[in-house]
Amino acid sequence: MPKKSLLKIIGVVTIVNIISRLFGFLREAVIGYHFGTSALADSVILAYTIPTFVYLVAGGAVTTAFISIYKKVGSIREQEQFKELIFTYTTMSMALLSLFFILFSREVTDVLFSGLTEGESEKTAMLLAIMAPSTLFLVMSMWFSGLLNIQDRFFGPAFSTLVNNAGFVLLAVLLYPFMGAQAYGWGALLGSISMIVLLVRDLRRDRLLSFRFRWAMENGEYAKRMMKVGIPILLGGATLQFYFLLHRVFASQLEDGAVAALNYASKLVQLPQVILMTAVTTVIYPTLAAKAANRQFAEISVMYDKGLRLLLMAIIPVSIFIFFYARDLVELVFEYGSFTAESTVVTARLLQLFVIGMFAHAANVYVTRFFYAMEKSLYPVVSGVLAVFGVNVVLIALWIEKGGADAIALATTISAYFQLFFLLLASRFVLKLARKNTPYLTKYGLFFVLLAIASYGISKVIHIHIALLNAAAGFVFFMLLVLVIGKICRIAEIEQIIKKLKKSP
Repeated sequence: MPKKSLLKIIGVVTIVNIISRLFGFLREAVIGYHFGTSALADSVILAYTIPTFVYLVAGGAVTTAFISIYKKVGSIREQEQFKELIFTYTTMSMALLSLFFILFSREVTDVLFSGLTEGESEKTAMLLAIMAPSTLFLVMSMWFSGLLNIQDRFFGPAFSTLVNNAGFVLLAVLLYPFMGAQAYGWGALLGSISMIVLLVRDLRRDRLLSFRFRWAMENGEYAKRMMKVGIPILLGGATLQFYFLLHRVFASQLEDGAVAALNYASKLVQLPQVILMTAVTTVIYPTLAAKAANRQFAEISVMYDKGLRLLLMAIIPVSIFIFFYARDLVELVFEYGSFTAESTVVTARLLQLFVIGMFAHAANVYVTRFFYAMEKSLYPVVSGVLAVFGVNVVLIALWIEKGGADAIALATTISAYFQLFFLLLASRFVLKLARKNTPYLTKYGLFFVLLAIASYGISKVIHIHIALLNAAAGFVFFMLLVLVIGKICRIAEIEQIIKKLKKSP
């Protein structure tokens, strides 16, 4: 794909993803408006945690493994058989899992969220039973999106996600006066249906999938290779989602509203993180897989190094701003309706703990893509298991009695950096992706430290009691600090921005 076309596609996908994520974020704001940090908010969030978890974990594993192997399938005939095989087994397994969630929603709820009261568990199970079929539609939609991405069709999948999120929010708002909390269950289900309908239309129009069931293919080696790649991705590539599931498992044992507060704080962190990561990862990964198939390791090393530098410059400054203006941001976004000032204080503190780890989570997602593309998926599995089920769980168990929800957020951040350190070492010694120009890290480090100190000073000196005005004023001064300190530290990316500003009329 030509460089200009690639950049144009990334730009379009980024815009659509931003709008889509804003609607997804609006969903959390509407939940906050209706329920605040109450037990009912916990039930709504816990119910859609389960289909969403399967969507991101199973759907992500199937799609990522499929793209990795599909690029290496020899003939067109084998490619068609491979697609039909994956379509068959993914559809059947997700349909059975959805049925299981419908029939045993109460049992699933009681096992995963044992700290709920009888009434809370009943409400959560009822919502899960309504949302359960969306598990099938969401997972299949992710795989359909992967099929389109392979053919350099990125707008349709991004737009379908937008429709899903927008439909969820719109239906929840419209139906809430008549159905109460059940409106969120039907919003989740109907939103997922609208997404898969759009993707099926695109696949049929471009004749990219026959939608025929196939139980075996002539060359079973490709299916075996996909299982070999996919199972480790299922275990290791969904680290962030395992964090969120464990958040809710542990938080369900705390006071009412702990689940909701953790959810609101984590969503505020995810919004900038996902916007900065998703579009580039979606467009770049098929290219990365192709380069790995062609053994273009020098070019892969260049992509790896540049990507990490861009992540540093994109995410660390954003993290610094969010940390010092956490309370204003929470108040501005959530403090309406049932979301009280007390809810703001709790959520803002959790936001500060989460945002410290935002870079680590984003970098982990980025670096693991290189392991998957080069079929070395064992290392993300090991790092993910050690970080999530080792460091994370141990720290939560040690601290939760005294720290409550704060312990969950802090443990997540610490374990994310543990995983990043592990992956960086493995990428150097296993994948041979050593960074070429490490001295820039010293300049970046100095830049970030000075920016944090100056931002702290600004946040203390300039304080307006209206959240919107305080955050806006803080952002203006923060951007000025970025330009000035970046120029002093001779940060190349900042110097390029300054040059462009000087040239503009």
